[in-house]
Amino acid sequence: MDIFVIVLGIFAIFFAFQVIKIVPQQNAWVVERLGKYHATLEPGLNTVIPFIDRVAYRHRLTEFPIDIEPQVCITRDNTQVQVDGVLYYQVTDAARASYGTSNYLAAITMLAQTALRSECGRRDLDKLLEDREAINRTVVFALDEASPNWGVKVLRYEIKDITPPQQVLAAMQKQITAEREKRALIAQSEGKKQEEINIAEGKMTASIRESEGSKQAAINNAQGEAEALLLVANATAESIKVVANAINNENGLVAVNLKVAERFVDAFGNIAKQGNTMILPGNAADIAGMVATAMQVVKKS
Repeated sequence: MDIFVIVLGIFAIFFAFQVIKIVPQQNAWVVERLGKYHATLEPGLNTVIPFIDRVAYRHRLTEFPIDIEPQVCITRDNTQVQVDGVLYYQVTDAARASYGTSNYLAAITMLAQTALRSECGRRDLDKLLEDREAINRTVVFALDEASPNWGVKVLRYEIKDITPPQQVLAAMQKQITAEREKRALIAQSEGKKQEEINIAEGKMTASIRESEGSKQAAINNAQGEAEALLLVANATAESIKVVANAINNENGLVAVNLKVAERFVDAFGNIAKQGNTMILPGNAADIAGMVATAMQVVKKS
């Protein structure tokens, strides 16, 4: 009786293990019933019928990377380059991943290599090195068209490295060196050109300022001379007014007679000092008569 209970207990435990299936998180199990697809078990506690249902496939639903092996691609300008990359995928449909293809990993890997070779053949080497992002998007687009039938979603593709032949690398290095030397010469010539422009502009500015200074100096001199002449004229007019007023005063003419006589005598004295020859009027002895004549002119004025 005890042995029977023990056997029954062992059978119950075995039966429970066969009936109860605990699926971990981010997993999906495919169940076949009598050799035919029956259901996909979600994460958590699930039950199946022992000896009739069978867990045929187990899939992880997390994102996985695949390292794409390096392959030789020929560009449009007939250059052989070695390209390798990495592919990220995720199982989205466990049933299709089980029955859509015999090996979805091999399928998406080969399709990625084929799409990559096709894209490399459409571009020259220089363009190939520049268009990595565009190539990555094109490869993902080509995989998205086929991968849904395999229950797989290709998330992204990244080119890791593009390796041209050694001869091409050497030629590219020479080209880069020549381009840098060219840019250095252009920069040097531009600097020299700018220096000459700055010098010419400095000379032009200096000449303009010098001419402006000369112009302003001439204007100032002219204004000074004009003001000086105006002051002399005003002073002369003022002196004439004073003389006229003095003449009109009492005994003014007597003073004028005396002043004219003094000037007459001083003039003859200067003539005698400045040379040996003297030119005298015929009536030089009649000084009083000459002074009287001058006074008549003063009176008329």
